[in-house]
Amino acid sequence: MTLSTGPADQAVDVQPGLPVVATAADGKITQVALTNADGKPVAGQVSPDGLQWTNSEPLGYAKAYTLAVTAQGADGKPVIRTSSFTTVKPRTLTFLSVNPMDGTTVGVGQPLAFYFDEPITDKAAAEAMISITTEPKVEGAFYWFDEKQVHWRPQNYWTPGTKITINAKIYGKHLGNGVYGEEDRVINTTIGDAVIHEADGSTHQVVTKINGQVARTMPTSMGNAANPTPTGTYVLTEKHDHMVMDSRTYGLALDAGGYVTPVDWATRMSNSGIFFHSAPWSVGDQGNRNVSHGCLNLSPENAKWVFDLSKPGDVVIVTNSGGPVLEAWDGFGDWQVPWEQWVKGNR
Repeated sequence: MTLSTGPADQAVDVQPGLPVVATAADGKITQVALTNADGKPVAGQVSPDGLQWTNSEPLGYAKAYTLAVTAQGADGKPVIRTSSFTTVKPRTLTFLSVNPMDGTTVGVGQPLAFYFDEPITDKAAAEAMISITTEPKVEGAFYWFDEKQVHWRPQNYWTPGTKITINAKIYGKHLGNGVYGEEDRVINTTIGDAVIHEADGSTHQVVTKINGQVARTMPTSMGNAANPTPTGTYVLTEKHDHMVMDSRTYGLALDAGGYVTPVDWATRMSNSGIFFHSAPWSVGDQGNRNVSHGCLNLSPENAKWVFDLSKPGDVVIVTNSGGPVLEAWDGFGDWQVPWEQWVKGNR
């Protein structure tokens, strides 16, 4: 019989996220001991057919291990194989944050966003470590926004009710340039009702559709001629029942026409400061003209209705505002990237 093990004897810089494996041919594995330098065993399991053993407990970084495997051939004679190896000492570790969070329900426009806290040079390796499974099955692709941030989305909006499981197995694996994963992440999230707000700057109306049915039509006032609201497909991210809007956080000084304004029922559309919010001072303009600094002004009643309805991942489509095109990197402007461009990955 033959008995093979991996990693190889005397191997160094082994990635602890990769499995330790012992395989028997023409025989069966009867005993395995994988121990660290202190003699502490590492858990593992033999396959039901007795032909293979693999560790079920991860290895540590910068550790020495000894593997001792005993197998029995068809002739009844034992075969023993012993090997030693050491795992890699990373230059640095990277932690992975994920949006959406585990256990959430999100809207049909929600991209799956992955944020590493170190620059990733082996982007293909990083993508291979992130498993995304959906029920029902959906094809999608990764797209890198910068050296630390990659998103995954389908070609079209999600179908309500879709269940998504993200299994990011980055621990113990090399992401390039001495950067290794700090810990695995598992996220389960569900796609809720399809909420799509269609905001038209020429009619000054927002038509909200829930699962394809018009639920409400609301007068709005968008950005004025000096501050036109960007056009395109936005994805809602967060909301505040009360907040102070300060134009200085977006680079507009007070003496250059900026503002510091407390508002209620604010639902964020972009990182650059575009919100749905209550604007009782512009109710007379809503439905008639665009007077805001870029936000979508609504009456208090309508703003609270949007606030109460909204969840992360809901969609807002802005047209005819006279503004520039929404940048793909501004908030979740992912749908601004054409699919044929998205699937190339932007690595």
